[in-house]
Amino acid sequence: MKEIIKLTSVLTLICLISGALLAAVSSVTKAPIEKAAMAGKRKAIDKVLPAKEGVKFDVEPLDIIDNDQTWTFYVARDQGKFVGAAVEASSDKGYSGEVKIMVGINAENNVQAIAIVAQSETPGLGARMVEPSFKDQFKNKNINTTKWAVKKDQGDIDQITAATISSRAVVDAVKAGIDVFTKHKAEIIK
Repeated sequence: MKEIIKLTSVLTLICLISGALLAAVSSVTKAPIEKAAMAGKRKAIDKVLPAKEGVKFDVEPLDIIDNDQTWTFYVARDQGKFVGAAVEASSDKGYSGEVKIMVGINAENNVQAIAIVAQSETPGLGARMVEPSFKDQFKNKNINTTKWAVKKDQGDIDQITAATISSRAVVDAVKAGIDVFTKHKAEIIK
């Protein structure tokens, strides 16, 4: 009986020490991880918003709730006038999982650009979504007149050869962001 109490006490002590160490490591690394994530997000925002040489637009976050999901739009203004908005959107329809993108929409209702924020697609196939040959085809597409689907599905977007599922995931994410923007446009551009 004494042996069981001794083993239980030692095991409890080990668990307490391990838990305390994990909590300490978590508290130390949480802020740097969040800072790095925000820096990556900020880089993507800067890539997809309209640019004007020598001018840095005011960019402010705006949370929109749509179907019980919070969407954060990063609204760019030039002297108070709406010039564009960026929104992070995602699709869980990727070949290897979730695909996260940042899509920028300008004041003319065109996609300014897209940036791939996170993906785990197959290298050499679906991961080619980060290449300009795929991403650049979204530029200047009108959000209202473009058929947001890959050409294999009678849409306007060329899919990556041998990576149609990954291509569909990107288009799905872009369309989701555009749909929320369109639905809440008055609130976003005000």
